[in-house]
Amino acid sequence: MSDLKKIVIDGHEVEVDGAMTLIQACEDAGVEIPRFCYHERLSIAGNCRMCLVEVVGGPPKPAASCAMQVRDLRPGPEGQPPVVKTNSPMVKKAREGVMEFILINHPLDCPICDQGGECDLQDQAMAYGLSGTRFSEPKRVVDNLDLGPLVSTEMTRCISCTRCVRFTTEVAGITQLGQTGRGEDAEITSYLNQSLASNMQGNIIDLCPVGALTSKPYAFTARPWELTKTESIDVMDALGSNIRVDTKGREVKRIMPRNHDGVNEEWISDKSRFVWDGLRRQRLDTPYIRERGKLRKASWGEALGAAAAAMKGKKVAGLVGDLVSTEVAYSLKQLVEATGGNVECRTDGAKLPAGNRSGYVGTATIEDIENAEFIQLIGTNPRQEAPVLNARIRKAWLKGAQVGLIGEKVDLTYDYAYMGGHRDDLVKLLDIEYKQVLEAPSVIIIGIGALNEADGAAVLANAMKVVELTGSKFMVLHNAASRVGAMDVDAVSEGGLAAAIDGAEVVYNMGADEVDIADGPLVIYQGSHGDRGAHRADIILPGAAYTEEQGMFVNTEGRPQLALRAAFPPGEA
Repeated sequence: MSDLKKIVIDGHEVEVDGAMTLIQACEDAGVEIPRFCYHERLSIAGNCRMCLVEVVGGPPKPAASCAMQVRDLRPGPEGQPPVVKTNSPMVKKAREGVMEFILINHPLDCPICDQGGECDLQDQAMAYGLSGTRFSEPKRVVDNLDLGPLVSTEMTRCISCTRCVRFTTEVAGITQLGQTGRGEDAEITSYLNQSLASNMQGNIIDLCPVGALTSKPYAFTARPWELTKTESIDVMDALGSNIRVDTKGREVKRIMPRNHDGVNEEWISDKSRFVWDGLRRQRLDTPYIRERGKLRKASWGEALGAAAAAMKGKKVAGLVGDLVSTEVAYSLKQLVEATGGNVECRTDGAKLPAGNRSGYVGTATIEDIENAEFIQLIGTNPRQEAPVLNARIRKAWLKGAQVGLIGEKVDLTYDYAYMGGHRDDLVKLLDIEYKQVLEAPSVIIIGIGALNEADGAAVLANAMKVVELTGSKFMVLHNAASRVGAMDVDAVSEGGLAAAIDGAEVVYNMGADEVDIADGPLVIYQGSHGDRGAHRADIILPGAAYTEEQGMFVNTEGRPQLALRAAFPPGEA
């Protein structure tokens, strides 16, 4: 039973949980409170003082609404619900004072600031600030940090909200950023001038409420009002993070996260965020045909004619790449199977069972990780394979969950019990003490690395046996965005990759760049980039990248999501 309390906010009575802070209660009541340091997913710092409100009958000064709980408020003299005012003269004066203080040292370089147009400080100075300042002293200047090639810094603009420090230590699990000094000498700095060693660091760009931390690759290339924004799905790992693709003309200029509590909360990995510059490099923009060992440009009619002639009456094998949508995998399956050939999506040789969805998707959702008391990792390094999922495991660990690892010893940003790196160690999971641990709400996560060796099927069977005996939830952590969708449409052949290619006279390669195709068969390659697959091809059909066509992607937990087209393919692709 939650302890509900009545509270009057600006004349409206609302009933909220007593554990809520005033800023959350005001949000519930539909009242906007300005803030710089408060963030829903980080711990409370209470140091920017922008969220001041008046508590009637309380102390004769404004209170920070992010750091005061509803249950701490005193009722009125006759037991009336406590009253909070967010727009009284006291609050207005306090906010103007805080804004004046914040702007004492802030440089007025909005016209050349990359954050201009989407800056919290700009918006809130406009809405809640004074029109002038009483300070005429010179402004202080702070040296810029070198945080690496991704995050650009302009530390003179920093207002010490400490969001970046809290994100890197709590969510990303690294300890390079901190605040030193007091008073005027206080500054956010990195330990021994280190750069950030995390593949989640790009999120501090979104968190920074001023222009102190901006995106280095995107710097000065576009303004927010010039960009067309498209909601889409990320394909750099199999998590299916929700993203927003911003385009200017025909070019993708940046990729930002969208909030989705069930998948990526509001974070994305650096690979997802900064991959956009590769969307215009080394692109295939016209069909090619190989003649006398050399590729030459061709027209679509010529290339399609050559492909059709090559496939006629031949044994064809179809390969599904890691970045293709479910519709594309299904179309390839229909085309290849109509000619009597085999199609295969498990191009890394993973021993995933066709037709048994719980064997290649599992039974756990990403949200289950958060409430698990025990998380068992088998043959996976989530910090590299799915950084956002790793942050979710870290969140569970901070809440008190235990983590066990079978596989290679790696730094995962949290403590874990290392249970060996051998396949036989899987059987030890059923030892009596582990069985007791696993019977608490637990999630077993098995990585693709454990399944693509020769005995992958046995490893999977053992893991599923553990799941059956303990009643725990189970998840296969894929690293190819297309894999689950392609398995769902049954784009698999008996005997796996080797059997599919064996004896094939023509290989239709749909963007699979990690596969070595031996000399012999004629290769038709359809893809977006001139990658390894294109070098081996005899006929190249240029395709669209994931931002250039609409498509369905099914993520590692089996959730289908629609990616929308944000730009157009280059040339004739």
